[in-house]
Amino acid sequence: MSQKSQILLVDDEPESCKALSLLLGQPDYQVESCHSGEQALEIIKKQPFDLIISDLVLPGISGIDVLKQVKEDSPDTCVILITGKASTETAVEAMREGALDYVTKPFNIERLKIQVVKALEKTHLVRENNYLRQQLHGRYRFDNIIGTSQVMQRVFSRMEKVTGTDSTILILGASGTGKELVARAIHYNSQRKNKPFIAINCGAIPSELLESELFGHVKGAFTNAYTEKAGKFEVAHGGTIFLDEIGNMPQQLQVKLLRVLQEHEFERVGSSQKIQTNIRLISATNANLQEQVKSGQFREDLYYRLNVIPIHLPPLKERRGDIPQLARFFGEKICKEMNRPQISIGADAIKAMEAYDWPGNVREMENIIERTIALTDSPMIKCAD
Repeated sequence: MSQKSQILLVDDEPESCKALSLLLGQPDYQVESCHSGEQALEIIKKQPFDLIISDLVLPGISGIDVLKQVKEDSPDTCVILITGKASTETAVEAMREGALDYVTKPFNIERLKIQVVKALEKTHLVRENNYLRQQLHGRYRFDNIIGTSQVMQRVFSRMEKVTGTDSTILILGASGTGKELVARAIHYNSQRKNKPFIAINCGAIPSELLESELFGHVKGAFTNAYTEKAGKFEVAHGGTIFLDEIGNMPQQLQVKLLRVLQEHEFERVGSSQKIQTNIRLISATNANLQEQVKSGQFREDLYYRLNVIPIHLPPLKERRGDIPQLARFFGEKICKEMNRPQISIGADAIKAMEAYDWPGNVREMENIIERTIALTDSPMIKCAD
């Protein structure tokens, strides 16, 4: 059952409050009222509201003062101001201070009902976005990247140093070592955290489509280009682009990417119009780019542009001391996701994990633990499982 939207009416005329409360009354709303700005601020301290509808002219604290305090204490709460004395100056001041809308008496009831619906939708959307953002930030905290070994502590140290910069980063490591997880953690702990993070696997998209995916295209740029399309560099403006398996990028696109890094602008496929871009670029590879530079597969100038700050992720077999902590972390996480009681991991299973070489690295470990938990009826994972 959905929670009722909480609405507070503030008007020094009790009859106006009562009439408005009756007009707005419906099962999805819980409407309260008070008759002064001071009362409103006391009530708001004790209980959160989704929407506040306040008269502008009140005894003592004005509607504008109530608005200012609400926006300071609860920025995501919408406020609609009502008054019988309309003026351009007060309307401008109300909107400048953060009022969602401004209506004059006598007001159109149907219009006000629509304004209320829109205000509540906005409040709920903002709060949902804030919640999802908090979930993302929580999911990609540094402490969700597990490892107490010296080599991982060096990784964490470098990650912490680069979050406060916009420097280009190159993450090096074998498949399954967590390159994208590290890239996301850097993004969500940086000043760009409220902007998009967009990941693209350069090896998973056919070369003939990769340019359009990255930079977009105009209508008619090529066969089947029936509409224009914005590329990832456009969509990610202000945020971070993560180019995984950068070593698979075709040579002609390497030239275009180099120019984007140098000039901070690009053109859509089929267009000569320059588009400004403001992104942070994080790249990753499991290949030896230096060898690719020597063989002519990868441009040397682009390599140096990408490799401003390298981060090396070790394979799991080189940090076996982290395996018990990783195993328990994945076990707890997967049980929670499956909504089932926690399952412990036996000492014999941990010992077997420590002896295994993990060619698929951390990803392989997570997959094996997930499969084992899904199939077992036991409260403990043993080596035989």
